[in-house]
Amino acid sequence: MTKHSILVVEDEEKILRLLELELEYEGYIVGKAADGIEALEAYRNKQWDLILLDVMLPGISGIELLRRIRSNDPYTPIILLTAKSSVEDKVSGLDLGANDYITKPFVIEELLARIRANLRLHAISPSEKNEIDEDWLMMANLKMNEKSREVFLHNQSIDLTRREFDLLLYLLKNKQQVLTREQILDAVWGFDFYGDTNVVDVYIRYLRKKLDTSNHPSLIHTVRGVGYVIKETK
Repeated sequence: MTKHSILVVEDEEKILRLLELELEYEGYIVGKAADGIEALEAYRNKQWDLILLDVMLPGISGIELLRRIRSNDPYTPIILLTAKSSVEDKVSGLDLGANDYITKPFVIEELLARIRANLRLHAISPSEKNEIDEDWLMMANLKMNEKSREVFLHNQSIDLTRREFDLLLYLLKNKQQVLTREQILDAVWGFDFYGDTNVVDVYIRYLRKKLDTSNHPSLIHTVRGVGYVIKETK
C-alpha cells in the first residue's frame, strides 16, 4: 500500500515536531516547512497528497500561500491550522478553497480523523485528474461541468435552473469574448426567441444574484450597447 505524503507548514517548532512524530507514527511520509517561502518551494518540488497549513506564517502568510496554490491546483486537499478566535481567517481560507480547518489547540485524534476523511474524499489518480480537467470549465473560483451539470463557486455548489446553466456554459465557453445579446439569444434560446433580447438581460440578472458576492467582484460584465462578457478583473 502506497504511503500518503503530507506537507506540514507550521512556524512553531514544538507543534511542527509533534505533528511530524504523530504523522510518521500513523505511517505518513512527512515534509516540513517553517515559513511561507520554504513551504512554497516544498510544494513546487513535490506532489503532496495533503497539506496542513498554519495561517500565521513568516515570509508569506498561510492565506496568501493558499491563494497561490489554488490559482493552479484545485485538487490537493488543504487543512488550515487557525487560531481559536480567528473567524476572518477561517472564512477567507474557505473562500479561497481550503477544504477544512481545525483550531489550535487541537486534539491530535480529531486532526488525524480529518486528515483521513480528506484523503478518502480526494483519492483521485493522475489519470482521473486529467479526465476531470477535460470535463470542467474554470474561471477564477468558478467551475462547471457540462456532463454532470454541476456548478461550484469557492467550492460551494450553486443551484442553477436549466436555462441559467446553459447561459453560463455559453459564456464560459466563450470567455474573454464580448457576446451580443443576439448571439446569446440564438445560442441559448434558439430562433423562436429571436428579437426578444430582453430575456437575456433578465437571465443575466438571475445569474449575477447567484454568483456575485460582496467579497468577490462579478465575472459577468456588461458592455454598453453591445452585450456581455465573462472575464476576470485584475
